[in-house]
Amino acid sequence: MNKDLKKLERMIGYQFKNFSLLKQAMTHSSYANERHLPKYGCNERLEFLGDAVLELVSSEFLFSENPRMPEGELTKTRASMVCEPALAFCARDLDLGGYLLLGKGEEATGGRKRDSVTSDALEALIGAIYMDGGFANAKEFIKRFILNDLEHKKLFFDSKTILQELVQANFKEMITYRLLGEEGPDHDKCFQSAVYIGDKRYGTGKGRTKKAAEQEAAYRSILMLHKMNIK
Repeated sequence: MNKDLKKLERMIGYQFKNFSLLKQAMTHSSYANERHLPKYGCNERLEFLGDAVLELVSSEFLFSENPRMPEGELTKTRASMVCEPALAFCARDLDLGGYLLLGKGEEATGGRKRDSVTSDALEALIGAIYMDGGFANAKEFIKRFILNDLEHKKLFFDSKTILQELVQANFKEMITYRLLGEEGPDHDKCFQSAVYIGDKRYGTGKGRTKKAAEQEAAYRSILMLHKMNIK
């Protein structure tokens, strides 16, 4: 384990009565398999529970905050809020990957940075808090670390669409994404992309996939355009 779980407790502002629940939430199946632990010793069961708690809390939040939003739009919005990339984004803020117990193979192939692994760990953490401290504590954690700053997160996750609309409304030139380079072994690639409007370069971004690099480049381009009072 790279980091002390007590530090994670302090960061999230919740102290476990049953500390083993936190340790289980940070135990990936690859670690359990390598150590010949029982299948239920990894975080998958807590992830299952946390997923259900997260869906209820996010549904209640959207229902209360958007009294005129129809059911179809509520469903679509909730899906974007709790999708794997969105949860991985939140997990990065907590550096959850740094606290995970991983098997050697998963560690070697970049598991600490993999969206599927960190998003699952975040749901498992929710499940652990729910089991240890009940619904109110789990809800407080979700509101503080997942349902916070949604406008900023929407700007990030819808960045390519928002940028496209900005460019169409304010520029005559076309928007293009160009791959600037890539580095690292096949199992742990890092791509760098840039946004061009016409021949002028705007934001750049890095990511484990070309799509992720383009998304960050689009996000940074939007921030640049906003500074130029283009909205």
